[in-house]
Amino acid sequence: MARNNGLDTPRETRRSLRPNFDPEAFGRLSERFARFLGTAGFLVYMTVFVLSWVLWNAFAPVDLRFDDYPFIFLTLILSLQASYAAPLILLAQNRQADRDRIQVSEDRARNERSIADTEYLTRELASLRNALGEVATRDFLRNELRDMLEEVLVELRGKSKPDAEK
Repeated sequence: MARNNGLDTPRETRRSLRPNFDPEAFGRLSERFARFLGTAGFLVYMTVFVLSWVLWNAFAPVDLRFDDYPFIFLTLILSLQASYAAPLILLAQNRQADRDRIQVSEDRARNERSIADTEYLTRELASLRNALGEVATRDFLRNELRDMLEEVLVELRGKSKPDAEK
């Protein structure tokens, strides 16, 4: 599929003989591979593969065997598989460690925001308590009104006594 780029689009320059690859795609592939290597399915597949290899090369007719007893070709294949598996697993672990580090950083920031919010709410609650301490309550007002009523009644009684004497 040829791309028809106009004159306003620069061509991609290739100054290296090395192929370009997407590190993210390669990282995702390595993670999938590492996840597969850690499953029971992989162990079953490898066990079936190795047993089939050994049984075939031990009991098949001599002219159909392709790897005799010390199974050197099998050892080579398993070594090759291990030599690729180890770096891919390490790459997957590094990517997971990077994600964990970012997650810890985000968690720390979230915790700091929660602490700041909690401190703010604590200060607000304390100021409301102080403000409520200065507000007259219903019982306080009733007592004050009752005391004032009693004072008024005492004054009225005091003024009405001299009127009764006249």
